[in-house]
Amino acid sequence: MPSAAHVVFIPSVLLVGVVIGYVMGARAVRAELSKQKARRRD
Repeated sequence: MPSAAHVVFIPSVLLVGVVIGYVMGARAVRAELSKQKARRRD
């Protein structure tokens, strides 16, 4: 049986991982879009 600490800690760590992944993914998408815009201008 998991303790109360696990019930709070594990979902919070997963949530932090999802947020970090979303931020890094959004940054990568923005960088890729700016590269494509620069290629279209040339």
